[in-house]
Amino acid sequence: MRREIFSEEHELFREQFRRFVKAELEPFAAQWNRDGITPRAIWKRMGEEGYLGANQPLEYGGAGGDFLYDAIVMEELAYFRCHALQASLHTDICLPYLTSFGTEAQKQRWLKPGIAGDCLVAIAMTEPGAGSDLAGVQTRALRDGSHYVLNGSKTFISNGQNCDLVIVVAKTDPTKRHDGISLILVEASAPGFRRGRNLDKIGLKGQDTSEMFFENCRVPTENLLGQEGGGFKLLMQKLQQERLCIAVGGVASVRRSLDDTIAYVKERKAFGKPIGSFQNTQFKLAELETEYEIGQAFTDRLLAAHVRGDDIVKEVSMAKWWCSDLQKKAAAECLQLFGGYGFMEETPISTDYCDAAVQSIYAGSNEIMKLIIARRLGLDA
Repeated sequence: MRREIFSEEHELFREQFRRFVKAELEPFAAQWNRDGITPRAIWKRMGEEGYLGANQPLEYGGAGGDFLYDAIVMEELAYFRCHALQASLHTDICLPYLTSFGTEAQKQRWLKPGIAGDCLVAIAMTEPGAGSDLAGVQTRALRDGSHYVLNGSKTFISNGQNCDLVIVVAKTDPTKRHDGISLILVEASAPGFRRGRNLDKIGLKGQDTSEMFFENCRVPTENLLGQEGGGFKLLMQKLQQERLCIAVGGVASVRRSLDDTIAYVKERKAFGKPIGSFQNTQFKLAELETEYEIGQAFTDRLLAAHVRGDDIVKEVSMAKWWCSDLQKKAAAECLQLFGGYGFMEETPISTDYCDAAVQSIYAGSNEIMKLIIARRLGLDA
């Protein structure tokens, strides 16, 4: 049954993308997890087919569609367990900074190849000593004539090995907190920029996640994104979409975990009958199915509001924590129903379990989401 927010054109796009995923992504996802990285060639294929720019302007090579097309890409990648190819990070989190705040020169240099899959973009916020509190970043970007000189380090940077361009959150005025933050575009070839190791993780293994180091890294001042000292405001403008992306992918992952588990409990037998006939199994899956429907309905409502341009910071904060917690809960409950097989890496539900773990941590921890909600309710301390 077609969900109300999607038009016939959206669903035709979904069918097209699903064929692409089943032919060119799903068969190789397990190998990419073993390799610890997704090949650059597949990013190029995504760009060639128009899947990195469905929501981007026509003049830069995009398709000019609404955000619902990108939501379809997220849902299908999540459903077919291509979690490690986090196209939404590149397409829906990083590229919009260039689209909304970049100069024309910056758009021509990086946005167009980004949509084509020739320039992969990462965003470097987190540091060894600063996570959700962005005002605490220690990376410096100080002016020296016609250049910024960056010093500092970042960690847990997704697409860290593959990226060609990094949006670096840095202090251009160390004497200030939020008003001292700027966004600096740093190319991977910049002198003084160095990638660290590809970090080992319990989940999302096929997504390269890296340390980054800036040692007297020099970039031209024209690589400033937006206004100097205005970086924190730009970040706040884009976090609504980032957190909605997590909810969208999380609900789609829940759907896949449930579909596989429902099919399994109908076939797996214990004490001479399918385990799906046991009341405990029925109650567990009935509860999860209900929570899935609630999460999907809420997320669809927010997708429609986001496309309209509504301010839904409070609501996406709710969706981010609730859907990510549901994703973790569903993966754990479904793994339990698989029994010993669920503990085996060859069983896909184990991938769901491991990949879900980070959802409540990144893009602002779920504890931070609850603080945002409370403040929107007028409950400031």
